[in-house]
Parts: sequence; C-alpha cells; structure tokens
Amino acid sequence: MLGIVAYALGVMYTPGPVNFLGLTAGLNGQARASLGFCLGVGTAMLVLFLGFGWAGAAWVQGDILAVIGALGCGYILYLAVRIARTRIDLGNVDHAPRVLRFRDGLIMQLFNPKGVVATLPIATIQFPAEGIHGIPLVIWSLGLAALAIGAPGSYAMLGNLVGSRIRNPRWFRYFNLTMAALLAGVAISIGYEHVWLPFMS
Repeated sequence: MLGIVAYALGVMYTPGPVNFLGLTAGLNGQARASLGFCLGVGTAMLVLFLGFGWAGAAWVQGDILAVIGALGCGYILYLAVRIARTRIDLGNVDHAPRVLRFRDGLIMQLFNPKGVVATLPIATIQFPAEGIHGIPLVIWSLGLAALAIGAPGSYAMLGNLVGSRIRNPRWFRYFNLTMAALLAGVAISIGYEHVWLPFMS
C-alpha cells in the first residue's frame, strides 16, 4: 500500500499546470488567498478517484489485472522518463493578476490530463490489487484527495517563502529527478508483485 502513496506523491507533486499556478500565487504573495483553489483541486481528485475506482473495480478482475498492470507499469516508466527529461523555465510562468478560487481549481484539475494520469493507475490497478473497494475505497480516495490539496498548496507556500530564489530551474531539476526515481521504483515494484509473480505462478 506504500506504493499507492509513493506513486500519488510522485505524480501529484511534480511540476505541472496546477502546481505552477500554486507557485505563481505564492510568488505573487497570494499563498493564503489561494486556499480555495487548492481545495478545488482536491475535490476534483476525489471525484476522479471515486469515479475510476468504482468503474475500475467492475472490470479489473482476475488475469486482466496482470495485463493492465503491465500496461500501467509501462506508462508509469514512460512518465518517469518524461519527468526526468523535463527542463523547467520559470521565467515563462504567467503571473495571474487575480486570486485563484475553488471553481478555478475544480475545473482545471477535472480537465487536467495529469489528474487522470495520477488517478487512473491507482484506481484501476493498485486499488483492486490491494483489495480496496467499498468504504475503504472512499477512505483512500479522501486521503489521496487531501494529498492532492497539498500539492499546489506546497508550491504556493514555497513560492511565498523562497520568492525570487525559486526562479533557479536547477532546484526543480533535482526535484524532477527525485520524483522520476520514485516513480520508476513504484513501477518496478508493481510490475514484480502484480505482473511477474502472477505470471510465474
């Protein structure tokens, strides 16, 4: 179950459009005012986790889990490589003049491909593999949604605290490499436990 949290952290906390908006709010001194935006992001992730979790549990059964697991591991590794190769240019961040609200976070995250990338493998591969369904599915979804609130929130706080020093892309490069390594480790773990071992048995 640690793999679920590790994957969620690796995907949610890497630079992306929602996190950059949080960073922008922090750089503009709007970290506290953007709390509604962060809550909107978390609410969107809760909707995605529950939606994919309930739909996924109905069709991810038996041997098909190994096939989906293999595809999911491949995608996670692909994502890790993309993250490791990403070059961050904070000079191109567009500073929003207005305070971001709950509705902004909800709508943006529901239509953010990274939100689907974060939730789909967990809800359709990792949840069924760990026997998480029913009430535990709701509890896990709430917990992971709370982690999602912290992603843009942490970027906002970081932008607020560090200010102009955050503009050095080298620090984001180190962060990306760390997250990419975390994602690769999770992919290998999922592949071994849910693809390789069932295949060999």
